[in-house]
Amino acid sequence: MGKIDELRVKIFSDGANVEDFKRLRDIPYIKGYTTNPTLMKKAGVTDYEGFIKEVLPIVNGRPISLEVISDEFAEMRKQAIRLSGFGDNVYVKIPITNTKGESSISLVDDLTHSGVKVNVTAILALEQVEKVAKVLTDGEPAVVSVFAGRVADTGVDPVPLMKEARGLLVDCPNAELLWASPRELLNIFHAEKAGCHIITVLPEILDKLHLAGYDLMEFSLDTVKMFYNDAVKSGLSLD
Repeated sequence: MGKIDELRVKIFSDGANVEDFKRLRDIPYIKGYTTNPTLMKKAGVTDYEGFIKEVLPIVNGRPISLEVISDEFAEMRKQAIRLSGFGDNVYVKIPITNTKGESSISLVDDLTHSGVKVNVTAILALEQVEKVAKVLTDGEPAVVSVFAGRVADTGVDPVPLMKEARGLLVDCPNAELLWASPRELLNIFHAEKAGCHIITVLPEILDKLHLAGYDLMEFSLDTVKMFYNDAVKSGLSLD
């Protein structure tokens, strides 16, 4: 398994905990950031604009994706313009549909040709990638976020799907394919294998990066030591 700094896929940090932003800002292999309303809820964020103003200086110009919070396309557009105005490094996350299942493709088309960098999010099907690709052949830089982890949750291997998604974006030079919702460290290498441009990773998975390429015999011994030490600390006995 290759070293992290040899990978072509860019690693983004996914989350909404400001302390994690601070902790990760000086790590060179963190190339950008993503967040979403669910992560904000988990982190206790209630002041969206305040959160944005706090984290933008921390990310120091690296790309950051911020999501619209409306279910109506006209309001999504207003919010997208406002979010984009926070900085040239801001990508605005537009869900592939609203909660009624209505497609956002027209809005994505409008925004990417109106100076807004978009991150089309919550994609799980190749049909959705194909439709997005048709409006991203030109325009502003864009990200196409396919939730490979959720695909895997259904029992489907996401690697072939992501490879095909990469092929669908071949005529979109300004669009990058993002592997979203990874479940384990190995997914970073899956994303590399699939040809993804970006993978966004939660801090708890990023904290395992030191294990990449770790000798398995040493890891085995570490595991044995962990079991033994925990038994001792717990006072377990078979006397």
